[in-house]
Amino acid sequence: MAKGGGFPGGMNMQQMMKQAQKMQQDMARMQEELGEREYTAQAGGGVVKATVYGRKELKNIEIDPTCVDPDDVEMLQDLITAAVNEAIRLADEQMNEQMGQLTGGMKLGF
Repeated sequence: MAKGGGFPGGMNMQQMMKQAQKMQQDMARMQEELGEREYTAQAGGGVVKATVYGRKELKNIEIDPTCVDPDDVEMLQDLITAAVNEAIRLADEQMNEQMGQLTGGMKLGF
């Protein structure tokens, strides 16, 4: 321990608490910003597009009418599922990357 009861590097408890509070505020702000971002993915060569917010809320689905086959609804359902899941995966990937940069790579469960 450094002299004077401080921590290594000359930082005292009050400075560490301020730094931790700032990091917490920065993380909350970034989570909010990332939650508002939009992520779009497509399936079936672009015939189905899904857009989600970073908070994993579906914003929009676009379906090219040429892929709508009343005799094959299952295929359309699969395309929608694939597009939505990919958009959510993109949102997760971006959030993890951004939060990792903020936290210096520490895994904090985001």
